[in-house]
Amino acid sequence: MTAVHILLVGLGGFFGAMARYFFSKKLNGIAPYRIPMGTLIVNLIGSFLLGIITGAQANAMIMLLLGTGFMGAFTTFSTFKLELIKLYLNKDNKNFLLYIIITYSAGMLLAYLGFVVGSFIG
Repeated sequence: MTAVHILLVGLGGFFGAMARYFFSKKLNGIAPYRIPMGTLIVNLIGSFLLGIITGAQANAMIMLLLGTGFMGAFTTFSTFKLELIKLYLNKDNKNFLLYIIITYSAGMLLAYLGFVVGSFIG
């Protein structure tokens, strides 16, 4: 690991975190459900984009900047889990299960589709 590697991850992470904050603020609370749409959408977009980067077999520098840095900060597993706990504690079982099912099934599908798209690019 070099200083350039650290800089690439940090730079990607900076922009990824800013993008996540922007999307979350704009999208949370727009759906008729109590599912946090901002977190859901950034995680699904991130799954697809990481699939593309991986499928395209991006070089190490691109992977550090976009894969580890940007996507690492853009997507958020911890916020997803916290939001699930809140739904559970509020006894909102319908949205709790819906959020889990959509996040995992659509996330895996989009990651796979992104990988396929990336394979054609790379």
